[in-house]
Amino acid sequence: MQGRLQEIDIRSILQLIELGQRTGELVVEANPSLYWFIFFLNGRIIYASEGEGNVARLRDYLRRFQLEAALDEIQMPPKAAVNIPEYSRLWSLLENHKLNPNQGKQILLGMVREVLFDLLSLHHGSFIFEAGPPLAPQLTTFPVTSLLTEMVTQVQEWKKLHPYIQTPNQAPTIVNPLPLQQTLPAAVFKALSEWSDGKTSIRQMARYLGRDILLVAKAFYPYVQQGAIHLSEPVPLAGPKPSRPLKPSDKPAHILCIDDSMAIQKTVEFILQNEGYRVTTIGNPLKALGQVFLLNPDMILCDVAMPKLDGYELCAMLRKSSQFHETPIVMLTGKDSFSDRIKARMAGANEFLGKPFSEKELLTVVESYVGPPPKQGGE
Repeated sequence: MQGRLQEIDIRSILQLIELGQRTGELVVEANPSLYWFIFFLNGRIIYASEGEGNVARLRDYLRRFQLEAALDEIQMPPKAAVNIPEYSRLWSLLENHKLNPNQGKQILLGMVREVLFDLLSLHHGSFIFEAGPPLAPQLTTFPVTSLLTEMVTQVQEWKKLHPYIQTPNQAPTIVNPLPLQQTLPAAVFKALSEWSDGKTSIRQMARYLGRDILLVAKAFYPYVQQGAIHLSEPVPLAGPKPSRPLKPSDKPAHILCIDDSMAIQKTVEFILQNEGYRVTTIGNPLKALGQVFLLNPDMILCDVAMPKLDGYELCAMLRKSSQFHETPIVMLTGKDSFSDRIKARMAGANEFLGKPFSEKELLTVVESYVGPPPKQGGE
């Protein structure tokens, strides 16, 4: 099942999945850098995320339970979903008894609600539902209909806050503290002063408090009307980037290009080596799978359409290894359809680069993940 939101609204899509008791993944894309995943089991929601699930969102939710530090102490569990770092780390916290099941359910419910809020506010974009095995393991599942009823009402109420408050991604700054001091309890004013830094969004504050974003926004509303609080425009959301640190500037990053086209191999090699990167090219995907663990590259460029083993399969295999959990993988392909981009994301790829690509396009993508090459002596 796939199509455009101009043809069928997100509410109807979710209801069809629930009625059919479908198991699999729904992906909705507003643009190539903004998309959402919802995972289903028998028509009920297991988990939902924006993009692959940035662990920064989980850190926000853990702040409510004073468990942010625990996120840096845990290891990824072997049975967790390796392509979804946020969900995997949530399970690590549960398995290491840093987080109890009730807290985990509260966090998952908050994540699902905020994704539904965003999707119900979306009127343009594309979607695809892929039936398949469920996301595992599962802590709980949520019914679609009751959540939809709740979130539709919330979106309608949110519209009443316009034009003073537009999106949950706007960040408050206190410009006149007197009205707040006169009406708010001292403890609330202190917390609000700490968070109203022009960087912390309304959505983040809702996560910190474990409160609904509509309630938090309504609390700000009269002060925004009075001019006591200013809301900055939301920062544009960027595409997913790896958390792996960029290479040290004194050592060139090692780029592995896996493509059965000799022309592409030579093109990538010429462009990247000329800039100072270290490059290895392999034309046979099965050979690449055998050598990649020894090469341990800093970044992988992988063709999609290859004989015996396509790029999606190769990418998914690499993501199952802890060695390549965070290695940037960019898919190279002559096809650039919505379903192709979604397949790349589902396989665990960071990005999708269409062929033919220019020298500038290739260098921009490589530099965004591993940084610029080291300067040659004397430059």
